Amino acid sequence: MKILRIIQLSFLAFCAGTGVLAAQTPAPYKYVNAQELRIINKGFDDTERHYSRLPLWMKANARPGLWDRQECSSGIAVRFATDSRRIGVKYDLLWDTHMIHMADTGLKGADLYRLGDDGSWLYVNTVRPYTDNGTKTVTKDFVENMDGDMHEYLVYFPLYDGVIDFNIGVDSAAVIQKPIIDNPRSNRKIVMYGTSILQGGCSTRTGMCSTNMLQRDLNCEVVNLGFSGEGKMDMDIAKALAQIENVDAYVLDPIPNCTEMMCDTITYGFVNYLRQARPEVPIVMVETEIYPYAKFNSYFEKYLPAKNAAFRKNYEKMKAENPNNLYYVDCEGLIDDEGTVDGIHLTDVGFRAYADKLYPVLLQFVSK
Repeated sequence: MKILRIIQLSFLAFCAGTGVLAAQTPAPYKYVNAQELRIINKGFDDTERHYSRLPLWMKANARPGLWDRQECSSGIAVRFATDSRRIGVKYDLLWDTHMIHMADTGLKGADLYRLGDDGSWLYVNTVRPYTDNGTKTVTKDFVENMDGDMHEYLVYFPLYDGVIDFNIGVDSAAVIQKPIIDNPRSNRKIVMYGTSILQGGCSTRTGMCSTNMLQRDLNCEVVNLGFSGEGKMDMDIAKALAQIENVDAYVLDPIPNCTEMMCDTITYGFVNYLRQARPEVPIVMVETEIYPYAKFNSYFEKYLPAKNAAFRKNYEKMKAENPNNLYYVDCEGLIDDEGTVDGIHLTDVGFRAYADKLYPVLLQFVSK
């Protein structure tokens, strides 16, 4: 045993003297605050926190549930360019929450993409959001051993947790800067309003939420204003939507959180307010999906189509009054039968189907 110990100590001394051990311990990251780079997919500047999603003026009258959900950083992302051979991330969560039917990687993780030579976004890796030593801080590596050339990157923030601070980690001597390439295009923007499904429940990772898919597919910013359980067509939401500048189209998908009566009685006022405030901007009204389990539940088999019918009735009334800039997407093929995790909320398969259904409708508004 003594001889073995001597050999072990000699080997360790040799490694230390030759720098082998030092090579196994990477140098600390240089962290750069995301606010110094380009934040995308955010609708308002006057928010309570950097990565909240609604303007602060709404707080006084908002339901506690709505204000809580708007703290989630759903859809928000950071764009940058760097020649670093490795990329990491460090961010502070607001809650460090957990749900039994959604992967933590989508709920409070982060996704890294790299821009390919053809302009497409290439998925790199996902942060597994283990927090540090009982804190709410996530510190993780995305990738290492890269080529050291300058590349363009995109990191999507958590979908169902809030972010207080967000930092990108690179090699200490690396260059990290605002993106050189305008992707997504800064002069094209779609604003999407809805419920938990739009917010991103239950995507396995942040890049697979439908609004983030559409942002990559359409090469434009897509603002995610989905609020779990709270997409109830509040008039203050309509007023806030109308204040967002340089919008190419609004997408309204509130039916899952609304009763049949709400679809019948408040749809007209909500949508018509936005039409009158922003007559130049197309509005796309989207039916609710017919949940797979509804085919086997006699109540929901009738109730979901009834909500859609009430919503559509209001669309047809407004379309008759003024046919300009009002569009409708029905529920046919909106999701795949295998596209939910719990009969309602979407898996990545469901999000892909949803994005594919909306893509040709939205492309006409941002193709110029």
